[in-house]
Amino acid sequence: MNWNWQAIIEHFPALLKASATTIELVVLSCALGLVFGVLLGLWRLSSVAWVRIFPAAYIYFFRGTPLLVQIFLIYAGLGQFKSVQESWLWQPVLSQAYWCAIIAFTLNTSAYIAEIVRGAIQAVPKGELEAADAIGMSAFQKMRRITLPRAFGIMIPAYSNEVIFMLKGSALASTITLVELTHQAKNIISVTYLTLEIYFAAGIIYLLISWVFLFGFRQFERYINKHKRYVPPTTA
Repeated sequence: MNWNWQAIIEHFPALLKASATTIELVVLSCALGLVFGVLLGLWRLSSVAWVRIFPAAYIYFFRGTPLLVQIFLIYAGLGQFKSVQESWLWQPVLSQAYWCAIIAFTLNTSAYIAEIVRGAIQAVPKGELEAADAIGMSAFQKMRRITLPRAFGIMIPAYSNEVIFMLKGSALASTITLVELTHQAKNIISVTYLTLEIYFAAGIIYLLISWVFLFGFRQFERYINKHKRYVPPTTA
């Protein structure tokens, strides 16, 4: 077998250009998913049993069904309802593959993030919460100043894993004709018939994007958890 480096070099710019859509999908869905995930995680921790039913059911559904099925349900399923087609959301949002992918990814990742948030909040040291109560903080002040900041520091490694998971899952957007990295690779292969070389190039781009995300999270984790690296000054 002859390895065609020239084809990789020739088509690499097109793959890089398509990767911009991949990055947009991941960043937007994970940012929105973080917002919804935090709300769901807090909702999941409610002391009222019947209040926890909706977030529990939501999390169970989106964690228990394949992401590909969720994409098809939103992209192809919603369009079967006449009321949806006649709504104001149809033309600008629900009829567009890009926004359908964003919605599907956001709903999916928010379910995973909700469980990450729930676990992180429960892992906050009880002594810190007791200290907040001792100085008279209200429940809102304790949540804003103690619970959520500490929980974010705890959840960063798990959240970074979820972002990488969504990066890999973004390849499923190619199934609804969205021209992201994987879809562009398929288009090039249909012309060049160089399956191995083009997928190799796409894989390298995915690895580079993953490295950038992980490096950014590592630096952020070092910053937000810098108290864990405190070294007391030495005395002469």
